[in-house]
Amino acid sequence: MSEIAAAATSALWAARLRALTPARVGLGRTGVSQQTGDLLEFQRAHAQARDAVHARLETAALVAAIGAISGGDVMRLHSMAADRRVYLQRPDLGRRLDDRSADELANLKTEPCDLSLIVADGLSALAVERHAAPLLQSLLPRLDGWGLAPICIVEQGRVAIGDEIGAALSAQLCVVLIGERPGLSAPDSLGAYVTWEPRQGRTDAERNCISNIRSEGLGYAQAAAQLMFYLRESRRRKLTGIALKEESHLIEEG
Repeated sequence: MSEIAAAATSALWAARLRALTPARVGLGRTGVSQQTGDLLEFQRAHAQARDAVHARLETAALVAAIGAISGGDVMRLHSMAADRRVYLQRPDLGRRLDDRSADELANLKTEPCDLSLIVADGLSALAVERHAAPLLQSLLPRLDGWGLAPICIVEQGRVAIGDEIGAALSAQLCVVLIGERPGLSAPDSLGAYVTWEPRQGRTDAERNCISNIRSEGLGYAQAAAQLMFYLRESRRRKLTGIALKEESHLIEEG
């Protein structure tokens, strides 16, 4: 095979691979270096990921959007991490509510409920702003008959903050929708974590996670269907985590 034919074949295979994945595969080269276009694209993706980590959640707009979807009260809470710098340096503070938020929940007169829904900015406020409301719009109609606590939006929050909130609201289950750590192909990926009988001290092994919820990944309807599977099965079996596995034939999409 001539050198020109080999190069053409290589380019064809690279194009086919790139059509199947957003990963950086089949990149061209100039001598021993990357091509300029690929290098600039990498730098752009890296900048987007950095921006997503440091971005501040537009909480007021999110409260309004979720309130319009749910038709109920939406609580605005804050972790012990005062700002983004502290949040990134002290993960432990993102797992606990600040005094004002803890007092607000303690003073809330609510009955024990089936489910607490919590939205936290996590490591990508962009993911939450883009995908939390559309996911809830798909999920909430499926929760007919479930006793729901007021939806909570937490600034500077991590996954485990749902344990404290769920316990304060006497919720049997909690779901934390949170911005996932940005990658170089997805700065706006949303995750959903389900925990049975939330309380402080729960570990990640006691949760179930659905990740990559976004337009280019797991769609809202499919993510809502998977969440309902975990919620129904966890309530039936009284557990979540490594003992509860996804069974695709039991997931009803739509």
